[in-house]
Amino acid sequence: MRIREIKTYTPRVPATGGRHQLMVKVETDEGLYGWGESGLTSRELAVLGAIKHFSELLIGRDPLHTGTIWQELYRSNYFEGGRVLTAAISAIDIALHDLKGKALNVPVYQLLGGRQRAHVPLFATTSAGTLPELLDQAKLLLDGGWRVIRTGMWQGLPGGRTAAGEPIFEPRESVGTTAAYLSRLREAVGPDVVLGIDYHHRLSVAEAASFCQRMPAGTLDFLEEPIRDESPEAYVSLRTMTDVPFAIGEEFSSKWAFLPFVEQGLTQFARVDVCNVGGLTEAMKVAGWCEAHYIDLMPHNPLGAICSAATAHLCTAVPNLAWMEIRESPTEQLGFYDRDLFPVQCQLDGPRLIVSDRPGLGVEVDETLAARESVEVVTASAPRRRFLRRNDGSITNA
Repeated sequence: MRIREIKTYTPRVPATGGRHQLMVKVETDEGLYGWGESGLTSRELAVLGAIKHFSELLIGRDPLHTGTIWQELYRSNYFEGGRVLTAAISAIDIALHDLKGKALNVPVYQLLGGRQRAHVPLFATTSAGTLPELLDQAKLLLDGGWRVIRTGMWQGLPGGRTAAGEPIFEPRESVGTTAAYLSRLREAVGPDVVLGIDYHHRLSVAEAASFCQRMPAGTLDFLEEPIRDESPEAYVSLRTMTDVPFAIGEEFSSKWAFLPFVEQGLTQFARVDVCNVGGLTEAMKVAGWCEAHYIDLMPHNPLGAICSAATAHLCTAVPNLAWMEIRESPTEQLGFYDRDLFPVQCQLDGPRLIVSDRPGLGVEVDETLAARESVEVVTASAPRRRFLRRNDGSITNA
């Protein structure tokens, strides 16, 4: 069996303002195929270029040699690695695992060591902008059986924008109100519900420390991405100022990026993203490394049904899992798992995801619809630029 063609599709998700889903299909000369997905949202044009480069190395290859192919793609030039290349490698690697599972007539989790759990536990995200909305949405989730809830930060006054229409975000203005909201939320849900917040790396070390210090002990079970990750030393400093567990890693593009955060105990939950880190091949190495340091995975899963399925197979096969992110719940309906585009996919059962026993990932794509909904990314790249401004006009973290 040999790889015959690499196809790409970039359908848009209307509910998210036209966000693309970059999907890859690897076809073989024997009629088998596999689907993968790339995670570098808003940089799809660059990833498409990398996939085109890699296609020249892949045509005619045996698709079952996933480990060899990963190494060759990563080291295929003097300038190895980087987020663009590993996002492309991720999509290809996931597709090759899907294809290999079909070739061997087993679900992907069997390729990763076998099933370790009957279902994948999930956490839900609230979309509330005010305290009453937050409390109402938390009750809605609790009534539906959800016991792990993630919130977002308070964004500031609605409609706050620059003259050019760019949104304004002042970190210091967010910290106090967000901390007060979370303290009230903990009072409302009681001690047994897991609560976390994603600050989307929008704080400085001092702001993150101040945020944590404004809440009673035990309010938060995890704080996700409070600051940017380029400097592990900054996380070392922040770690001395708070005892709230950190959840870090959704932007990491290799096991080497995880290295200081795992080895120095800077994260308590690994937010590994199979569509960014290098696919299932690399994600399994990160998982084993985390297991040796008693760190649980809390995988990032912000994309479509292919990403969700690949992440779920990873979660099924590893022993060290906390919860998996899902973007469809009573408080979120983003349209990422469109049933027309993905007529076969993993099934939600409240706060659980049921992983298919079908060969491969257990996902099928309506290729005709994917082609029809694909929009040339170059025409949509400029509107997808995301800037956040401060009141003084300077740029802050998006």
